[in-house]
Amino acid sequence: MSEQINTRREGSLEAPTRHPLNWQDPTFYDEDALYKELERVYDICHGCRRCFNLCNAFPTLFDAIDDSESMELDSVNKKVYWDVVDHCYLCDMCFMTKCPYVPPHEWNLDFPHLMLRAKAVKFKKQGASFRDKLLTSTDTVGKLAGIPIVVQTVNAANKNPIARKMLKSALGVHTDAVLPQYHSNTLRKQAVPQLEKCDHQAVQATDTTKGRVVLFSTCYGNYNEPQLGMDLIKIFQHNEIAVTLAQQEQCCGMPKLELGDLDAVKQAKEANIPMLADYVRQGWDIVAPIPSCALMFKQELPLIFPDDADVALVRDAIFDPFEYLMLRHKAGKMKIEFKQSLGKIAYHVACHLRVQNIGLKTRDCLELVQDTSVETIERCSGHDGTYAVKAEYHEVSMKICKPIVNRVAKAECDYYSSDCPMAGHQIENGLEGNNTPTHPLTLLRIAYGL
Repeated sequence: MSEQINTRREGSLEAPTRHPLNWQDPTFYDEDALYKELERVYDICHGCRRCFNLCNAFPTLFDAIDDSESMELDSVNKKVYWDVVDHCYLCDMCFMTKCPYVPPHEWNLDFPHLMLRAKAVKFKKQGASFRDKLLTSTDTVGKLAGIPIVVQTVNAANKNPIARKMLKSALGVHTDAVLPQYHSNTLRKQAVPQLEKCDHQAVQATDTTKGRVVLFSTCYGNYNEPQLGMDLIKIFQHNEIAVTLAQQEQCCGMPKLELGDLDAVKQAKEANIPMLADYVRQGWDIVAPIPSCALMFKQELPLIFPDDADVALVRDAIFDPFEYLMLRHKAGKMKIEFKQSLGKIAYHVACHLRVQNIGLKTRDCLELVQDTSVETIERCSGHDGTYAVKAEYHEVSMKICKPIVNRVAKAECDYYSSDCPMAGHQIENGLEGNNTPTHPLTLLRIAYGL
């Protein structure tokens, strides 16, 4: 065991902090330096093991060490280092909830961002497979799959066993993975005509909200589940919050971040940030309905581009939908007269929502509805957006999701739900029935009777 593990050290009582990602420094891509840091961090993780049940990255590392000749890191094949990297999908839960050695602790351990560095080094050196590039090109896939006539073919093929076997053979997409539906009648097509009629002037600001929201629909919200954006619009308008749609939507960059393609992340930033920053300067707040997208603007982009003033401006103005509603509620500006109770809800708290450190705002909001109880489930679904659909990782992802599936099955609830729609469908896949998830925004719309 490393000497540093055997030495008792005082943990820090200060709040965790994240250091900017020094990705444009050439030393960031130095493989020798990367291996040295991987060895340092893996050895600390081996001596601690608090994260053994979070995802498959840590069991992969710990099993390899336990099965090695010396039962220490020094006799582990370096290939395992990269297996660990590949199993990390940057959920951030180890940093935010488990690790006692994060900054400002002197060991300065940021496991997710070390994995991101390794992914970036690998992408810079090897690129990525056609499958991985395709799965992370969400805008391109959404536009092509959403073409009328094409969309029916794509959606039918995604549910056809023969077509799915061909897809697995050609691209390595698991036959049992739930693939998102695509829509030609996108959120933009549905929302723009409705929002053009709205009055954006008569709004009520609070100390924390302006009462004017620009909806950044995200690529998933536009092409895959446009009803979520429409539900959000109805709810916000019911609460006398002015809503407009961002003039364009491009992927926030999270899928490319998880691939290690930081240049593509920069391109997404350059497309989105100037536009959103202009809205903020004009007196608008921003809401993004997908937790991963909100997290990208709140945390990852500010750490990747720490000196960009517009990135900081957007960071401070973007909200999760229920975070925004509960801020309005605190100021007495949210309507709490509901027409329908929701009964019992099994509510999965998405990882990328938990790490935003805003508390359980979705739960708190739904519990405002009369005769409604919410059972929260704070575990990772193992989906990640792409991890769960890959042939080599799907079964592992379902194993990670199994405790959530068991909780939902035992809850005997009226609804089960997750802020992350992809996590909701991952749970649905594990339940193996006709019981489909209902997104929290849809639940609130139902409660309002809208």
